[in-house]
Amino acid sequence: MGIAFFDLDKTLLAVNSASLWVRDEFVQGHISRSQALLASVWLARYHLGFAPMKNALARALATLQGTSEARLRERTAQFYETQVRSQFRPGALRTLDAHRAAGDRLVLLTSSSEYMSELVARELGLAEVLCNRFEVDARGVYTGRLRGELCFGDGKRVHAEACASRLGVALSDCAFYTDSYSDLPVMEVVGRPVAVHPDRRLRREASRRGWRVVDWGVPGRLSDAGAPRSGW
Repeated sequence: MGIAFFDLDKTLLAVNSASLWVRDEFVQGHISRSQALLASVWLARYHLGFAPMKNALARALATLQGTSEARLRERTAQFYETQVRSQFRPGALRTLDAHRAAGDRLVLLTSSSEYMSELVARELGLAEVLCNRFEVDARGVYTGRLRGELCFGDGKRVHAEACASRLGVALSDCAFYTDSYSDLPVMEVVGRPVAVHPDRRLRREASRRGWRVVDWGVPGRLSDAGAPRSGW
C-alpha cells in the first residue's frame, strides 16, 4: 500500500475556494466591503508570493476570535453545496479511482480549513484529512489561534511525514498532486510528485526535475466528460 496525497484548491478543484469564500461571505452580508477587500488583497499578495501564509492565516484567525464555531461550520456547509461541490476536476476523479483500485490510501493534504476539508473528504471517500485546524474553547468559541502545525509549505511536509510514519509507509511509495510551488517541500520527498495545472514557478521546476505535469480538465467540458476513467 502507498499513500496518494492530494492538494485541494486548483488541484482537485478547478477553483480557489478561499477566493470564492471571501466573495460569498460579502454577498451573504457576513463581512463588510472593506473586510472583503482586505481579504482579497491578502489573498492576491499570498498568491504572488508577497505575503507569508502564516501572516495571512493569523489575520483570518484574528477576525474569528470570539465567534461561534457552529455558525461557521454551518456557513461552510452551505457554501460547499452552492459554490464548491460542482467544481471537482474530471481528471481528479479518475485519478482517485485509479489509486483506490490500486489499494492506496487517499489523503487530502491542504491549507484549507477542517470544515471544508471534511466535506471534501466525505464527498470523495478520502481516508484522511491533513489541514489547518482552529482552536476552540470550552464554549465552542474561537480563540483566534491555530491548533497544531501550520499545514503549509514545510508544515505540509511535516504533516505528510508524520502520516506516512504512522502508517508505516515509506515516502518513496507515496504520490503527491498539487498545482502550487509552495508545496515544493512535499514534492521533493515523495516518490511520485505530480504537478496538476501548475503555477508558473512549479511548471518551471517540474520541467527542470522531470516531474510529470498533467491536465485534469475543468467541470462540464465535453472532452473531459468523455475521457476514460483511468490514468495517474
